[in-house]
Amino acid sequence: MSHRIDRDAPLGQRLRFRLGYKLLALFLLLALAMSAIFVMGMQRAFSGGWQAWVRPLVADYTAHLMQEIGSPPDLQRAQALADRLPLRIRIDGPGVHWHSDRRLPETWDEDAPVDRPPMHRHFRGEMRGWLWRERTPDGYTVRFGFARFPAREEPRFMAFVTLGLLLLFTGLAYVTVRRWLRPLQDIHAGAARFGAGDFTQPIPVRRRDELGQVAAQANAMAASIHQMLEAKRTLLLAISHELRSPLTRARLNAELSTPPPDAPADSLQAHAALLHDLACMRDLVSDLLETERLSSGHAALQREPTDLPALVAEAVAAQAGTGARWQMDGPADALAAVPVDAMRLRLALRNLLSNALRHQPPQAGPVVVTLSAQAGQAVLTVRDHGPGVPPDQLHQLGEAFHRADGARTRSTGGVGLGLHLCRLVAQAHGGELRLRNAEPGFEAALHLPLTV
Repeated sequence: MSHRIDRDAPLGQRLRFRLGYKLLALFLLLALAMSAIFVMGMQRAFSGGWQAWVRPLVADYTAHLMQEIGSPPDLQRAQALADRLPLRIRIDGPGVHWHSDRRLPETWDEDAPVDRPPMHRHFRGEMRGWLWRERTPDGYTVRFGFARFPAREEPRFMAFVTLGLLLLFTGLAYVTVRRWLRPLQDIHAGAARFGAGDFTQPIPVRRRDELGQVAAQANAMAASIHQMLEAKRTLLLAISHELRSPLTRARLNAELSTPPPDAPADSLQAHAALLHDLACMRDLVSDLLETERLSSGHAALQREPTDLPALVAEAVAAQAGTGARWQMDGPADALAAVPVDAMRLRLALRNLLSNALRHQPPQAGPVVVTLSAQAGQAVLTVRDHGPGVPPDQLHQLGEAFHRADGARTRSTGGVGLGLHLCRLVAQAHGGELRLRNAEPGFEAALHLPLTV
């Protein structure tokens, strides 16, 4: 089951599978929850009986202020007191309606409902909520409150400050989470490289925490896997190379010991079968050697301008009498000088033809080989008219030593290296091998770029 995130998936689905966004959302939710709990707790704490011990202190402080203002109230002393302390004072009484803010007229009425000038409405919020009120024996009412910013400026200022701090800490949290999770991106990229067979670049170990330890362990695992793969390839190359000489000598001796024409039929058939088996072993060793060279990444293609129509015609002619024919689809000018490795391409075409001829029914006609130029690529198609392969086996074709069940069994020959070698040849040239059921039959298409 694949857990790779699709870039074309909806935004909500992509965010749901991003660990960094999950941690950031958790951080924000935790911050909001802590703020809400703190505010509710403080409101609960201060909504209790704190007024019982604060009220006497305020009353005593207000009595000292009233003594300084005097009775009847001295407006100059009240104004000096408001200028010296962060207080606002209002005095109402016989013929007096005074406020310590000089920007308001002395006849200003806080409770007037309609005909207040704009400046009065601007300071209406400031007049609300007096802290303490005292009455003098002369019939004056003196109100005390804390001085504040104008009602229209204070909330806006605090809103901008709160929003700025929230954005600042959110940005810092996002940068921090991204920095913490950067090793995960390195591990993801390194795992993709290792899965593709590239062990040249290890995963960078940036930290010494748990993620750094995971990166180091992944590097150690990759080094161990690389060492085992190299040992396997070295062993296969050595065995294949050592088998070539005895196979060549055995084939030479078999050809030199050909029975005379008047020999018994059994002897002639046994000799022909021996030559066929030796040829199959020779081809198997050659395929195995080329497969390991191409898959190890050390094979250097010998590219040269190649006339692909002539190469295909030569390969098909080598299968004379087996029921194969080829055709051109489109002009041949674009295919007259394609930079490919002719030897390896010839080997791939031989495998495709051999595979198709092995499964072509005798009554179905010849195997069709088509060469064409499409969208900057040379497309070489080999199609038979056999039973094809089961759909559930189609995606596994081209893997090393894989042989489909059903119609393609061991009785038909092959060990599962032919299509794998063809795929490696295509990938080494920067192309690909596409396989499909042609209904009827099976089609293998080798796509190669026309330019390097």
